[in-house]
Amino acid sequence: MKVYLDNAATTPMDPEVFEAMVPVLKDGFGNPSSTHSYGRKIKSLIERARKNVAKHLNCTPGEIFFTSGGTEADNMAIQCAVRDLGVKHIITSAIEHHAVGHTVEKLKSAGLVELTYVHLDEYGHVDLQHLDQILSTSPKTLVSLMHANNEVGNLLPLERVSEICEKHGALFHSDTVQTMAHYRFDMKVVDKVHFLACSAHKFHGPKGIGFLYVNKDVQINPLIHGGSQERNMRGGTENVYGIVGLSKAMDVAFEDLIHHQEHVTELKFYMIDRLNSSIDDVQYNADCDNLARSLYTVLSVSLPPTDIAPMLLFNMDIMGVACSGGSACTSGANTGSHVLAGIEAPMDRPTIRFSFSRFNTKEEIDYAVTCLSKLYA
Repeated sequence: MKVYLDNAATTPMDPEVFEAMVPVLKDGFGNPSSTHSYGRKIKSLIERARKNVAKHLNCTPGEIFFTSGGTEADNMAIQCAVRDLGVKHIITSAIEHHAVGHTVEKLKSAGLVELTYVHLDEYGHVDLQHLDQILSTSPKTLVSLMHANNEVGNLLPLERVSEICEKHGALFHSDTVQTMAHYRFDMKVVDKVHFLACSAHKFHGPKGIGFLYVNKDVQINPLIHGGSQERNMRGGTENVYGIVGLSKAMDVAFEDLIHHQEHVTELKFYMIDRLNSSIDDVQYNADCDNLARSLYTVLSVSLPPTDIAPMLLFNMDIMGVACSGGSACTSGANTGSHVLAGIEAPMDRPTIRFSFSRFNTKEEIDYAVTCLSKLYA
């Protein structure tokens, strides 16, 4: 049996998305920057997709800029905020995705910004009082905090953080790669969020395409030069079939979102029950078993110490189960997980991250738990 439980890394493409992309791959070869009929036809597909994405986010089409994915979107938001908006100080956390963490560290090492890490509580959640305190003495600040952590699933109260940022006149960027199309976003409600990042392959769309939402009250210049695409905001011929796929993937995700959420949530807690009854001393990192404060698609399992810890993922793969994980420790070439280290996870306990999609089943969960139990027998 083959079981895929690494959906936080990437998701299988939905068949409906594939079918939507096929006509563009076969016949949509026109350059959208060309003025002839071939180009105009393809340009219309891009703008139709942009309007569709904006409809799902309840924002204007002019606030959506297509990118190569979440990493570029994060870089565009952070680097352009420093370069164009006078940001001299960035506040982030120790457990951000490297698309944010490495970017802000590079800006600090170049002497362009001061960098402050907000405190985390015992479960790895952002200390909002500390954030408020830092911002009270921090002019020209960008706050960059992810909506949901990709390794342990902690959720950020997006609206509350945006209110704190507004109170102090700070810009707010959130990496929403793990939550976009898994939750509904109403940008008229969270209208004080300035930047959001998206990557289509996290919700059953194609790889190599995403977008950056830029609040209409913010004016930045391009990160990538070389053309007038994306309304002069990103040079380079557009990934048209990717854009069409992203738009369709959002349609499919939001078509029956509540059912998808219920199905995946049931799988997550079914796995918790099965693990609790199958392996002694199994624990869960951060707030992973708290639905109100954790991403429903991610379960970070802290397992008992074992001599076979370095081989756990390899053995699970041999048995047909795809998942991911690591530890908080540093040994040799293994630098360990900065997220697990950031939440002070026990260094002697291996971690496996199981992440689910609407295509997973309880039978797959049973098989994965059985495999893991055998390794601990």
